Amino acid sequence: MFFIVLSLAFVLVVGQTSLVSRSQGYTELQQRSSADLNRYILSLQQKLDRYKDLPALLSSHSILIEALTTQQDEFLKGQASVYLEQVNNSINAADVYLMNTEGTAIAASNWAEARSFVGKNYAFRPYFQDALKGRSGRYFALGTVSKKRGYYFSYPVYQRSQIIGVVVVKIDLNEIESDWTDPDLDILVTDEDGVIFISTRGDWKFRTLKPLSQDDIQRIAESLRYGDHQLSALDIVEKEPYDAGGSLITLVDGTKIKNEALDGIKTREFLQLSRELEDSGLTVVVLASTKSVQARMFYTGLTTGFIFIALVLLVLFLSTRQRIKRERARFKRLETQALEESEQRIRAIIDNTQAGLITLDDQGRVESMNLMAEKLFGYKEEAIKFQYFSKLLSQADRALCWQHLTAEEKDRQDELFTEAKGLRQDGSSFPIELIIGYMPHGPVQRFLVTIHDITQRKQYEEELQHARELLEHRVEERTADLTDANSKLKDEVEKHKNTQNELIQTAKLAVLGQMSAGINHELNQPLTAIRTYADNAKAFMEIGKSETAENNLLEISKLTERMAKIIHPLKEFSRKTSGTPESVCLKNVRDGAMSIMYGRLSKVHADVNWPDSLENVYVMGDTVRLEQVLVNLISNALQAMEGHPAPAVDVTLEQGKTLICLQVRDYGSGIPEEDLGRVFEPFYTTKKAGQGLGLGLSISHRIIESMGGALSVLNHPDGGAQFRICLPRAEPPANVSVNTIG
Repeated sequence: MFFIVLSLAFVLVVGQTSLVSRSQGYTELQQRSSADLNRYILSLQQKLDRYKDLPALLSSHSILIEALTTQQDEFLKGQASVYLEQVNNSINAADVYLMNTEGTAIAASNWAEARSFVGKNYAFRPYFQDALKGRSGRYFALGTVSKKRGYYFSYPVYQRSQIIGVVVVKIDLNEIESDWTDPDLDILVTDEDGVIFISTRGDWKFRTLKPLSQDDIQRIAESLRYGDHQLSALDIVEKEPYDAGGSLITLVDGTKIKNEALDGIKTREFLQLSRELEDSGLTVVVLASTKSVQARMFYTGLTTGFIFIALVLLVLFLSTRQRIKRERARFKRLETQALEESEQRIRAIIDNTQAGLITLDDQGRVESMNLMAEKLFGYKEEAIKFQYFSKLLSQADRALCWQHLTAEEKDRQDELFTEAKGLRQDGSSFPIELIIGYMPHGPVQRFLVTIHDITQRKQYEEELQHARELLEHRVEERTADLTDANSKLKDEVEKHKNTQNELIQTAKLAVLGQMSAGINHELNQPLTAIRTYADNAKAFMEIGKSETAENNLLEISKLTERMAKIIHPLKEFSRKTSGTPESVCLKNVRDGAMSIMYGRLSKVHADVNWPDSLENVYVMGDTVRLEQVLVNLISNALQAMEGHPAPAVDVTLEQGKTLICLQVRDYGSGIPEEDLGRVFEPFYTTKKAGQGLGLGLSISHRIIESMGGALSVLNHPDGGAQFRICLPRAEPPANVSVNTIG
């Protein structure tokens, strides 16, 4: 019974200790893996950050803008390619190239190589489509030409707020992959679809962490993102959640084992941790092997068993006491070794960080510095140790740092963040970003100094400032040119306006010339009658018939009044107008046009049929110019009906809420369909020689447009041409009353 209880107690103690050891092992593995994950993310982020702003900087370069605006100029495109080659050599990127808005590369840094991008079209790439929408693009894919993995940064090229092209910087991430070497840790980088494109295991590349749907596979294949690689999922047999976002997964190793149970497949267990890389769409995943946890669990259980047995033997046999001491000593050595290893890992992390780290004592003297700080300042830790930190700063920056280090604890800020000048061992200076933080360490105070070399950032700022000043200078020059061009354009518009008014007046005088023959005929008859009445009156007065002579003189007065009425429309028609739109009654326009056309209408025995109630219809326009347009349209209608036995012109009215339209129709042969679109062109005419220059309809069209209306033409379905004048409706003047019916 004693041995049964002892065995059960042994199993219970060893089992519980193993479980605790397993939990602690996973916790430590998670913490270590999380620290490694942060380090790898920082490494990848710094790699991407070095290049992310380069496309935006290159997009403002004048050589690239000129190459895009004059794409037919091969010399400019060649200059752009040479410039991109120089840039690529400086920044050590994979490729830099420039595309037009159709996605065709017109210049590239590899222009002289057999795999040149020039002439290739990448419109299907998402980074190109993002840039065309006015935002910076990021994308990972296999190169369609090089078949190499690359990460792409893109940015639109603007000219006067208009996107004219896209500049792209491609970087190679192979060197990051080669730097990630840890036998107990597998590192993966996946895209937003979970496709692995960076891995410390070559057979895991271009596989997925989970199966993809057929639609996703089809979409990725159409984008040519990973070429012809088959995107199969990793063989994950089992997956269970773990604390803080981690997962425990069992993965098929892929190695066949002879005489293995079941399916003969070897599996491995990993702790999976992942974190997204900010603003990149990438996810960094670490798979930490749990072999160490299993080994620790085994050895912990084994150790516990030995301790249990030792305790039992201590109770039973005092002779085992020395053995228990040795076990305790061995356990202590293991613990010390673990602490030393932990310190070594921490030291390795500090030494491998991209920032310089220096610790100071309470007097501001150097206690330690990492490898990056040694590299920045050129000192070895032994050479600068116990010397004042101010030795590493320029004279101008020492006072501020010393004031922070020597300030009272109640007056001291949590940390000092400033830019300063660092002094290297050789006496040269360089710009740094300096952070001095207070680091409590028991009763003794310490300071931690974090240093970043910002030389490259300062160079970028200077280049950006230079580019901004150059752009401002070009904007000033362009503004001056545009101001001068605008002034010249205003002068041309004024000259054009004066020329148009002169053409209108000339056209009116031409119409007067055509009317002169009819007016001459109208005046001849009353002049002959006046001469006859005057001679008769003289004769009647000589014979004393004064009453008859008085009647003859009265007839002469009537005839002169008639002649004045004939001449008056000529004077009205030939005068210039002010050109200011006003409320115009269509009845007055009709009366004016008919008085001008009276003689010609009588001569050809033509009728003009007007609508009723025009005295109640008002439009915005100019009476004289509107009379001129109607006279021109009626004259053209009469010419179109030459030889017609009973020529007639119909004028109809359409009234809308905002527009009033007059339609002038003749009964001639109409206008050929192919000429309908040209009738308002200057100097275009279908009239016989000597009947006009082809300016009447062009001038009429401009007159109606200047009054805010429209003049159009079409052929009437029943024959003849129909011109349509539409003008804005107007209210009658305040001193005019309108008669309404009903």
